[in-house]
Amino acid sequence: MKILNFGSLNMDYVYEVDHFVQPGETMSSKSLFVNCGGKGLNQSIAAAKAGNMVYHAGFVGKGGEILEGKLAENGVDIAYLEKIEESTGHAMIQVDCNGQNCILLYGGTNQLLTKEYINETLDHFGNEGLVLLQNETNLVGYIIEAAHKRGLQTALNAAPMDEKVLEYPLELLDWLIVNEVEGKQIAGCEKDEEILPVLKEKYPSVNILLTLGSKGAICASAAETYKIGCFQVDVVDTTAAGDTFSGFFLYGVLNGKSIPEALLLATTASTLAIGKKGASDSVPLKEEVEQVLKEEKFGVLVAEKID
Repeated sequence: MKILNFGSLNMDYVYEVDHFVQPGETMSSKSLFVNCGGKGLNQSIAAAKAGNMVYHAGFVGKGGEILEGKLAENGVDIAYLEKIEESTGHAMIQVDCNGQNCILLYGGTNQLLTKEYINETLDHFGNEGLVLLQNETNLVGYIIEAAHKRGLQTALNAAPMDEKVLEYPLELLDWLIVNEVEGKQIAGCEKDEEILPVLKEKYPSVNILLTLGSKGAICASAAETYKIGCFQVDVVDTTAAGDTFSGFFLYGVLNGKSIPEALLLATTASTLAIGKKGASDSVPLKEEVEQVLKEEKFGVLVAEKID
C-alpha cells in the first residue's frame, strides 16, 4: 500500500555528552555529528526500507538541500517536495553515555505548510493508501480531516507532544501511535496501565500503538490487544528507534501481516537501529531484519494476546 508522509525535515546536530546540560551549566561535548533527520524524514526512510511505496510531502528550505538527496537515495519518492526560501528546520540533540537523548527543535519550513499545498498534494496522491503524520509540522488537524474525507487511511505519531494534539480530530484516525508519556497526556491519566483503557474509551474506532521503551509495546485494535517485550542488547543511540518501529510496524499491518508479526518485525528493526549512531542512517533494511529473525540473532520474542 502507498504511504504519503506529510513529514518534517530537519538537519540534526548531535552532541555526545556525559550527561544532559543542566540549567546554568556550560559543558563541552565529546563530539559533534551532523546528519539528516526529523521524525518525518526518519519515518519515511524507515517505511521505505521496510518495503513500502513512500511519498514524502513538505517544504525544503535553505540549508536543507541534502535532505532531498537523503530521501531519494533511500527509495522515497520526492516528487511532492517543494523548495522555498525560508530556513529548513533543525534539531539540537544531546546523546548521553547511556544512549538516551534529549532534543530541541526549530520548526523552520516544517511550520509553513498551506492548505492549498495540502489539497493539491492529496488530489495528486489519489484515494487509496495511508497518510502518515507527526506533530512536527503545522496544519496536522486539517490534514487528518482532508485525508479522511478522501477515504484515505491516516496514522498520527503524536510526537513531539503538546497541547495542539488535544485539538486534533483524533477520532478520525485509523492509527494513533504514542509512547507512555504522550499516551498519558492525551488520556489525561497518571499511570501507564490506565493509558489504553482511557484511549480505547475516548476513541473506540481508532487502533492504538503504544510504545513503552525498554518495556516493549502494546497494540490495541478493535478486536484484540497484543503486547511484546524487547530484546536485550547494548544501546548506542535511541534517536530514530521509535521512528523505525513505526515505519516497520505500518509496513506489517498494511501488507497483510498479523499484529503479532508486525510487532515482532518492528521490535527487531528498532533493536538494530539502537545499535548504531545517527538517525535515518541507523534504520536497517527489511532484508537485514528478516535475516536477524531467521537466525534468531537476538533470541526469541513472541507477542502475547492480553485481551
